[in-house]
Amino acid sequence: LLAFFHDRLKVFLKDQGIRHDVIDACLAMPGNDDLTLLVKRAEALAAFLKTEDGPNLLQGFKRANTILTQAEAKDGVEYSFGADLKFADSDAERALFTALDTAEAAITPAMKSEDFATAMEAMAKLRAPIDAFFTAVQVNSENEIIRRNRLNLLHRIRAICSGVADLTKLDG
Repeated sequence: LLAFFHDRLKVFLKDQGIRHDVIDACLAMPGNDDLTLLVKRAEALAAFLKTEDGPNLLQGFKRANTILTQAEAKDGVEYSFGADLKFADSDAERALFTALDTAEAAITPAMKSEDFATAMEAMAKLRAPIDAFFTAVQVNSENEIIRRNRLNLLHRIRAICSGVADLTKLDG
């Protein structure tokens, strides 16, 4: 029965101008049996992707996710222990730590109150720090401690940006 409702909701959302990949990204989230919540997620994500920051943040997320996924497969571990600011050795890296802390502080209460638009606004502010990080920092450092710390930092990006929808399902 839920599959039938999902199919009908997909048609409805497509008629509202929401892309199929946005719908799939929202359907991939836990709690997809709450159709009202699903619509809120899809509308917020679709609106976010129409902003200048949306596609750019998506590229930063995908880059972080790709590097992290490859490192986890290669090393046979999950880098989710938690990055530590004391191992950051560049201004761009420290700025990303600060930006992630700020975004997380705004996103957590927004997600609890199902205010996905506010959560997406907070995520949009990560665009510049993520771009600066990838421009200035080589994740796979020769120093194993710094490399691990940076991979854990990428995990934070993935975790924070995956709260509203499964961004890996998005095209582009």
